[in-house]
Amino acid sequence: MAEHILLVDDNEDFLAAGCEFFTSKGYQVSTASDGKAALELVAQLRPDIILLDVMMPRMDGWETLQALQADEQTADIPVLMLTAARGPESVKKSFDHGSIWYYSKPITDHHDLLLVIRRILDQRG
Repeated sequence: MAEHILLVDDNEDFLAAGCEFFTSKGYQVSTASDGKAALELVAQLRPDIILLDVMMPRMDGWETLQALQADEQTADIPVLMLTAARGPESVKKSFDHGSIWYYSKPITDHHDLLLVIRRILDQRG
């Protein structure tokens, strides 16, 4: 069975491009446009990894990550934070909140991001 990526971002173009790219590489991909929708999907789908944007409406990435970490059913799912916020404080906050990796947007090379995802999944499995 294909590994499952949950891609969470409020940018519909980013979701569409990511979904198309990762699907073409053999992954199962689900998408959510905010943290609340992501938490609902995670409970149903149990993805292998979550790519989580920080700045989103309704529930931002930090709140979503905290909710995932607080639930023993989801705390073990690796989360890679995606954000346009740059600087050491964003990186530190990502790791302090429990993310396994931090990746800056805009994403100009999906292949590079895929290498990071592959490494995370390989280390997990």
